Amino acid sequence: MFWNARFLSNVTKLARGSDGFARAEQRAAAAMSHARAVPALARVSSRKRTRVTFATKRFRSSGASTRAKEKNEVPAVDPACTLVERRCEVDLISTGSSRAADGAKKVFVDFDNTREAYKSKTTLELLRSLLVFKLCTFDFVVDKNKELMDLSKRLFGQRVFEKLMKMTFYGQFVAGGDQDSIKPLIEKNQAFGVGSVLDYSVEEDLTQEEAEKKEMDSLTVRRVIGCRTGVDHREKKYKAHRQFGDRRGGVISARTYFYADEAKCDQHMETFVKCIKASAGSSVDGFSAIKMTALGRPQFLLQFSEVLVKWRHFFSLLAAQQGKDGMAVLDQKLELEQLQENLASLGVGAKQDIENWFTGEKLGSSGTIDLLDWNSLINDRTRISHLLVVPNVETGHLEPLLSRFTEEEEHQMKRMLQRMDILAKHAVESGVRLMVDAEQTYFQPAISRLTLEMQRIFNTHKPIIFNTYQCYLKEAYDNVMVDMELSQREGWYFGAKLVRGAYMHQERQRAAEIGYDDPINPDYEATNRMYHRYKRTRHCKPPASRVSVPPSCPAQAAGLPARCLEYVLEEIDRNRKANVMVASHNENTVTFTLQKMNEIRLSPRENKVYFGQLLGMCDQISFPLGQAGFPVYKYVPYGPVNEVIPYLSRRAQENRGFMKGSQRERSLLWKELKRRLFSGQLLYKPIY
Repeated sequence: MFWNARFLSNVTKLARGSDGFARAEQRAAAAMSHARAVPALARVSSRKRTRVTFATKRFRSSGASTRAKEKNEVPAVDPACTLVERRCEVDLISTGSSRAADGAKKVFVDFDNTREAYKSKTTLELLRSLLVFKLCTFDFVVDKNKELMDLSKRLFGQRVFEKLMKMTFYGQFVAGGDQDSIKPLIEKNQAFGVGSVLDYSVEEDLTQEEAEKKEMDSLTVRRVIGCRTGVDHREKKYKAHRQFGDRRGGVISARTYFYADEAKCDQHMETFVKCIKASAGSSVDGFSAIKMTALGRPQFLLQFSEVLVKWRHFFSLLAAQQGKDGMAVLDQKLELEQLQENLASLGVGAKQDIENWFTGEKLGSSGTIDLLDWNSLINDRTRISHLLVVPNVETGHLEPLLSRFTEEEEHQMKRMLQRMDILAKHAVESGVRLMVDAEQTYFQPAISRLTLEMQRIFNTHKPIIFNTYQCYLKEAYDNVMVDMELSQREGWYFGAKLVRGAYMHQERQRAAEIGYDDPINPDYEATNRMYHRYKRTRHCKPPASRVSVPPSCPAQAAGLPARCLEYVLEEIDRNRKANVMVASHNENTVTFTLQKMNEIRLSPRENKVYFGQLLGMCDQISFPLGQAGFPVYKYVPYGPVNEVIPYLSRRAQENRGFMKGSQRERSLLWKELKRRLFSGQLLYKPIY
């Protein structure tokens, strides 16, 4: 009767047959490894200059840079280039995992060096960036951007309108109309050390009413029937609400999919497959991004999320009964005998049945059960709808979330799992990493669990599937910690993309109006602290959890949350089986990552830490990193002009806040223009 972390393998077995999921997964019995304290961050002499240690014989081979193609070839150093202080005597092909040798050369990444940051740009491209960024600071232009684009189309006609767009917003943020037209840009970025994450950015241009209708139709379920009381036990957060039916509201940096039918989901899957194949041809070790709501009816994600959250809450209730509430989530180890007695007394099942639940391999062999053990309870049910039962934390009784599912709904759920499996297989065959984007919190528990199931299957030899963690969530650190611990126990590669988050305003408003706890950190600084720590208080060890704070540490005793990025980097330092994409436009975050890599002697050539930014934004971060040998990627949208207007509209809105909050990128662009003017290089063209 339990939801568990492995039931999806059995379910998908039915959808695919016994072919793909036949191999058994063996769990490692290693004890939980605790986070270690790391030394205080080294001070740097300049706020914008970061020192990085490159280990000898550990540099990666990457198709994202054409500067070194032979095994023993050392790239020539431009004497005027301030990225490289001195020649690095290294083997650019070796991928050994030995620690940095004594006397390793130092490399400096200077984010103020405009010559290197913009050496891939013509002067016209710099002027275009300045124009677009300036336009993004005008509220009228941004607020009325769609109306202005429609007016321009009517006044000038389609051909002139497309040319104007390619000279401005489209040319800045979109690579081209199709996979052939984007090749020149991808090849140019490759030549300067920057890879590509392709994203076909065509979106439906729906009205608010149309979006609300599609959403409500896709999330409508029959009346919930409690098996004992006939009462609706579903939480408000996991119900459809018409006022938030248009999930685009308040979201400016993420694409939104609305369910139409299964044929449309198949089309989305085929689009993702094309992106995976195109990514394979664009760079070595490429990435491709997918969204789970594009692959099936979101009703399943909504209900699955509620089940997962309620089972976790039920575990917390049982922990409280054993006096273990308030402890770090993975420190809550329940005594097995007492747990069985509590479950039986709550009427969850017969005592003999409950004892059988804990007879799996090594499950409960230590005499205790933790959250990961709880999630891994074996369930031999086959129909998904039979599994949709949740515990009532007041009575302890199991209540069905729904009366029953129809055969068609059962088929829709299995098709979503099939589509995920197809995409993962294509990623493996193409040598492309697959990043599953995060979405709203009422979908995210299901999305993360489905992604985790794919990781358990496809990340056994190297990281193929990456899950996305939104650091503006209060529970972000707990989620990272639990998933990483599971990967350690089972021996697969942990892959994470860390972002701050795209749904903050919508999430806050929805929580306030519907009436549930706000899942978002209280302010931007709290989100920064959740993403990474700027400075460690001396003698303070990193806490095991946000709720377990040693009082000896002033910063932690003040309630500061733990930091996701530092936790992942420390795990990389321990066993080299964790991998992270630092997807951020925040220069402080990138600087922190470089400092930490230097501190733990992690070479960028090991391909454990990646960086990601959007095309047309923060080139002063991406290109210096790429030219210094770090694996860095641009999200490269493409699609016909008329069909990417919703995407361009969001980019304008996102850049309004970005440009108003910081003049840095525009000031660097002006600095480079002046440098070219006074050095006689206004007609500069990139050579690659």
